[in-house]
Amino acid sequence: MGPKDYLYDLFVHDLTGPLSVVSATADNLLRRLDCGTLTEAQKSSLERIARNAKKAQHLLKEILDVARSEEQLFQEDHFYPERVAKEALANVMDLATAGAGDTLERLEDKEQVRSFLCEKGISLEVSGRYAASPFHHDRRKVQLILQNLMSNAMKYRRQRMDIAINGDNDLVILVSDDGCGIPEGEQKVVYKRFMQLKHDDLQIQPQGLGLGLFCVKALLDTMKGEIAVRSQTGCGTTFTVKIPPLTI
Repeated sequence: MGPKDYLYDLFVHDLTGPLSVVSATADNLLRRLDCGTLTEAQKSSLERIARNAKKAQHLLKEILDVARSEEQLFQEDHFYPERVAKEALANVMDLATAGAGDTLERLEDKEQVRSFLCEKGISLEVSGRYAASPFHHDRRKVQLILQNLMSNAMKYRRQRMDIAINGDNDLVILVSDDGCGIPEGEQKVVYKRFMQLKHDDLQIQPQGLGLGLFCVKALLDTMKGEIAVRSQTGCGTTFTVKIPPLTI
């Protein structure tokens, strides 16, 4: 184990506990378990604390998953991609708007899910072999890939995000947005660590550390997968991912 690995372990170990306390305390306060009636200002502040604590927890999980994938450590699972995509989308939505993810998770009827997502400017379509059959790979890592692609699209979209999942052998994932697009000269560097694109036509620049697409690429490299981007300035962006089934 090298110095970087010890740093990962120390970083995750020292932050996991305090973040769990912050998250649980904020959730308890929001449920009024430890206090009386909250004012709207207090509730808004607690929701902001809870959202950001969850964002930090997700970041720690990403660091762990990337580190473990580099060591070829995979959890063998059989799962339906549509269910994993729904969970990933719920996490992304909940980090942006408190309660939205919980609402999505509670919906089981496909038409209700479609209608709810349509109201949010989102579509999720699953076709091909894995619409009816489970995919064989590390469930958590596939969810993390989906989550990062969705989060990226949500940051840069104007109004829409479209997710399509298909494939007959490899699992194929397409995540599209109708945002500003990526200039051709910058498309090869979007997977670099801490890379954060700036868009002059956006009044509010998306926030983040620039690790999302880096994590996706790092995971796919160890999973023998592929990622490609199709984009044009002013015309949105589509990321296409291919993941072969796990063979052990």
